[in-house]
Amino acid sequence: MSNNTGCSCCGDIVDLTMTTEDMNKCPICNQEGKKVKNITVKHLVKEEYVESVETMNYSICMNEDCDTVYFSENKGIQFSKEQVKVPIWFKKDADPRYACYCSQVTINQVKEAVRDKGARKMKDVLAITGAMKNSKCEIKNPLGVCCHETIQTAIDEALAE
Repeated sequence: MSNNTGCSCCGDIVDLTMTTEDMNKCPICNQEGKKVKNITVKHLVKEEYVESVETMNYSICMNEDCDTVYFSENKGIQFSKEQVKVPIWFKKDADPRYACYCSQVTINQVKEAVRDKGARKMKDVLAITGAMKNSKCEIKNPLGVCCHETIQTAIDEALAE
């Protein structure tokens, strides 16, 4: 994840910079995770696990190879890829790989808008794909933040191809 401030489709500017206080180590792979609000975890775990979500906030494991998605700070509670409702776009075997979870726009659709339909800027991609129209990022995006950075990264990758 890059260190920058991004535009939020929810109307706020969000800080996407990871600081040391935002990081926590995954109990499985020991790599850094990013803090995620409890409300995000509660909405994204499968129904049979919702009662297991306690009131504390969680971290999301940012390691693409690790099966752990969310873990509690005290490392007592963990949720794996199989225990969440959506594929986690940055995990290796994610299918589909959503750029925008709220509008269900994939990274490939963003890249196609650039490669095949002439989009060059964010506003073009949003008009073509419909991304960022149904903003409920806090409960639909696994990170609980706006997808702006993920979409911009996909645009940049497609432009570089």
